[in-house]
Amino acid sequence: MKRQALGPAIAILTTLIALPALADGDAVAGKKVFNKCMACHDATSEKDKLGPHLLGVIGRTAGTAPSYLAKYSQAMKDAGAAGLVWDETSIAEYLRSPKQKVPGNKMAYTGLKDDAEIANVIAYLKADPKP
Repeated sequence: MKRQALGPAIAILTTLIALPALADGDAVAGKKVFNKCMACHDATSEKDKLGPHLLGVIGRTAGTAPSYLAKYSQAMKDAGAAGLVWDETSIAEYLRSPKQKVPGNKMAYTGLKDDAEIANVIAYLKADPKP
């Protein structure tokens, strides 16, 4: 019985240990990783592209960028209405697996798999001014 309970405990501990690493990303390296996102998103201005701009996304409620309101999927609007706010943890989960974090969203990209790349993109998104 005790061995079965150990698995979830290890998973939780691993997640908690990894979370501080998100804060240690490199914004300059994140700018390079963000090149994968630039076809659909802008992070340096409030210009929307295929997807919403990401300027100031950290701290924003999901599905609420005013300039993109008519284009968000219902799933993203519903996630925001349910309380999803983009912080380091939630955006890391979304970057890793957009369809898992917000099922039914319109983003076609399957996600970043490398923890360092995710931390770096988050550091880039948080940087003001951008490198």
